[in-house]
Amino acid sequence: MRQARIHDVAIIGLGPTGATLANLLGAMGIDTLVVDREPGLLNLPRAVHFDGEVMRLFQNMGLAESLAPHLRPSSGMQYLNSQGMLMLERKPAAVSGPQGWATNYLFHQPDLEGTLRQAIQRFPSVCVREGVEAVSLQTTPQWVDLQLKPITDAGRAESVQARWVVGCDGARSIVREAIGGPMIDLGLHQDWLVVDVELLEDVELPQATVQYCDPARPTTFVNVTGRRRRWEIMVMPDDDPHALLEPTTLWQLLSRWIRPTQARLVRSALYTFHSLIASRWRRGRLLLAGDSAHQTPPFLGQGMCAGLRDAANLGWKLAAVVQGHADPQLLDSYESERLPHVHQFIDTAIRLGEIIQTTDPDVAAERDLRFAREGTTEIVNLSPSLGPGVHLGTAPAGTLPPQPRLSDGRRLDDALPANRFALLTADPASVQASPVARQTLERLDATLLHDDALAPWFESLDARHVLLRPDRYLAAVSDTVTAIANWPIDHWHVAGTSQANSSGQTPD
Repeated sequence: MRQARIHDVAIIGLGPTGATLANLLGAMGIDTLVVDREPGLLNLPRAVHFDGEVMRLFQNMGLAESLAPHLRPSSGMQYLNSQGMLMLERKPAAVSGPQGWATNYLFHQPDLEGTLRQAIQRFPSVCVREGVEAVSLQTTPQWVDLQLKPITDAGRAESVQARWVVGCDGARSIVREAIGGPMIDLGLHQDWLVVDVELLEDVELPQATVQYCDPARPTTFVNVTGRRRRWEIMVMPDDDPHALLEPTTLWQLLSRWIRPTQARLVRSALYTFHSLIASRWRRGRLLLAGDSAHQTPPFLGQGMCAGLRDAANLGWKLAAVVQGHADPQLLDSYESERLPHVHQFIDTAIRLGEIIQTTDPDVAAERDLRFAREGTTEIVNLSPSLGPGVHLGTAPAGTLPPQPRLSDGRRLDDALPANRFALLTADPASVQASPVARQTLERLDATLLHDDALAPWFESLDARHVLLRPDRYLAAVSDTVTAIANWPIDHWHVAGTSQANSSGQTPD
């Protein structure tokens, strides 16, 4: 017998992506169930980096202040050849970058996840169930039946229902299996050994992240936070993978930098760095986010960032559909926007991987000569346009604009209601006098903001009227109020409830 309660959304997986999405949906009052097979927080280091865009997302979630004590602005990243020549460099993080925060941060994942999980408790509409595994799912026209089973109990599975299910359940996603479709393989698959240590005494180690592009043994060093340090060591053809995990072998591999008396081993694990993207991110009421939708090699530090961008893109759209403010077709823009966007990050990570993973001495020598001729190349944070979706389609629409300071010193987003559209204008009188502009504001439930300090910002965007989406990406820009009439709101499927499919029914 079907239970009476049907959750609006079920999220499978409580890693950073699932926890971020749960916070976003909770802030909008969406009845959300989150299930995770782990009985509690996994107290192991995994992801270690995020960028200024992600920090801006945390700002909009009201978590920047609570996260700040756990973060360290990056000291930069260097690609060195075997002779120590600097080939590529990402500069140390600025005090304030384009997004209003440092450009890059280092962190300890249990600290981040702990903060995200604690924050979920702010929202009574979100229920978290840990130690529970989703073992099967079945879609119907109105909802999805999930079979849940406690990991400590081999008894009968429990049935729960949700109108929408988001798989944040990683590389072996049960939701991706149900959606179907092949993976887009971008060609990089390489085994690496990851070793995390905690220093017991002060050791002279680099402040920056260093990619040692030595064909004899490519290695990455990361100065994480506090006394935490990480080495990622490429597995070579002659290595015995099992022997690599032996403490004696580990310390031998680390002997160039550190001795056993100077640190304790926290974790060592073998990983295969993949470059994969799911070809299909939605089927009816099922959606993917995070590692279930894409896997990126770590050479750009963008794996977790990509998942959090998924959550930011999907959260407001899913809430709008659940609340009847948008047609379910709006959810199709999630894949169309995010897939080509994440593709660019993975492509860049692959190119960087080709530089460090070169093991042929002759190829490495040619590489070194090229950089010696051309000089050091600077790595800058990517900020590509979204794929086709809820924006005009031509830059700057579809991009994430900088976050300026307002006249009162606040960052822009702090003056905007969370999870809503906003129309920023250099000419508020014209907007208020225009029936079309007022109608657009009403249909989008958008807030209106004018601030004299934004004048240089408008000039940089070559616009006088700027429509920001709830995720702060640019939906539309125009020079005149009359051009607002041409914004394709109906095409975006974000019109008001009178044009929404409130039943939530949606085809595959």
